[in-house]
Amino acid sequence: MNYTTQMDAARKNIITEEMKIVAMKENMDVEKLRELIAYGKAVIPCNKNHKNINPEGVGEGLRTKINVNLGISKDAYDLEREMEKVKTAVEMKAEAIMDLSNYGKTEEFRKALVEYSPAMIGTVPIYDAIGFYEKELKDIKAQEFLDIVRKHGEDGVDFVTIHAGMNRATAEVFVNNPRLMNIVSRGGSLLFAWMRLNNQENPFFEYYDELLDICAEFDITLSLGDACRPGAIADSTDASQIHELMVLGELTKKAWEKNVQVIIEGPGHMAIDEIEANVKLQKKLCHGAPFYVLGPLVTDIAPGYDHITGAIGGAIAANAGADFLCYVTPAEHLRLPTLEDMKEGIVASKIAAHAGDIGKKLPGARRVDNEMSDARRKLDWTRMFELAIDPERPVEYRKDTNPEDETTCTMCGKMCAVRTLNKVLDGENVNILR
Repeated sequence: MNYTTQMDAARKNIITEEMKIVAMKENMDVEKLRELIAYGKAVIPCNKNHKNINPEGVGEGLRTKINVNLGISKDAYDLEREMEKVKTAVEMKAEAIMDLSNYGKTEEFRKALVEYSPAMIGTVPIYDAIGFYEKELKDIKAQEFLDIVRKHGEDGVDFVTIHAGMNRATAEVFVNNPRLMNIVSRGGSLLFAWMRLNNQENPFFEYYDELLDICAEFDITLSLGDACRPGAIADSTDASQIHELMVLGELTKKAWEKNVQVIIEGPGHMAIDEIEANVKLQKKLCHGAPFYVLGPLVTDIAPGYDHITGAIGGAIAANAGADFLCYVTPAEHLRLPTLEDMKEGIVASKIAAHAGDIGKKLPGARRVDNEMSDARRKLDWTRMFELAIDPERPVEYRKDTNPEDETTCTMCGKMCAVRTLNKVLDGENVNILR
């Protein structure tokens, strides 16, 4: 039988090759996965033109996935450096990479990224419009925004962030409910500005059916962006954010009518006590569609350390049911991330995702933790490093010190509790002083 998208196949009781691969990775019955995709509770972002993709699933009952943002900008235009980041992100097993390039002719980098990467690739097509058409924002036509989405689909992009919920009604709610930080979504701010400058409706909302046809043609997963995501904890869970979320819920149903897979994007900056409620609200208003969060960052006062504030929020969000974490680097709010910034962000997000999976009680989530504990009990340092999320740093730390007893570390030395118990339980003398 023929099918257009993974959702279309699932609804026709077709098990695709991508479903088989994802089910094996997740230790899930493939029929169960098919049902989740049919109901929109899980997605497999997999453009028909992304030939070397290693498919991943995002959604209910699946491991929490992480996304890495990178790309060129006018102030940091270095394609070679960005490709080095891509290769490192793939080596570190990031499940998704978003190309947020926003300057010049970005097609060269995007095509190279898709051709190289087995990870799923996402973009925000509106970023590309100004450079592609060489027009100021106000002068871009509605149809041209849609044409850019088609171009990204032809290039093999697996999911696209589209801020279709920033319509005139949402914009009015925002204007009537002032915020401390206004709109911090780059794509959302561009669309809000375009609407005001041209006195027109958001093209992605007005011509949403045409957008869905493009997504269905290439099996692009539609990541419905939250233009009103809070950029300060003072703005979280406000009228603008919730109004837009309600719009996204309606747009989700329309997408499913055309068998287009959907992810919902979420905050942003948010006080720690609001995260769980926001996840539950999204799942309710958006009918169980997978939830993709940036952070959330739980405080606004840690520039240079926002990979930590984001990981705290990400772990809580994942535990509450968020399915997809967008990483945050130490350079957030400060500069384009370096390679080292990116690595710090990946590790922090992977920790958050794994901690969330343990909290969700996903089958097998604790297995590697138990293996690590067993290696620690045996003082098997080699095995500990093999199991670590980031093997490089613990090896460096270990080499940097020289304990008297090489089975221990310089923190406790021969007073190591693990060493003491191992010896005593084996009937040996502890011999701390000699």
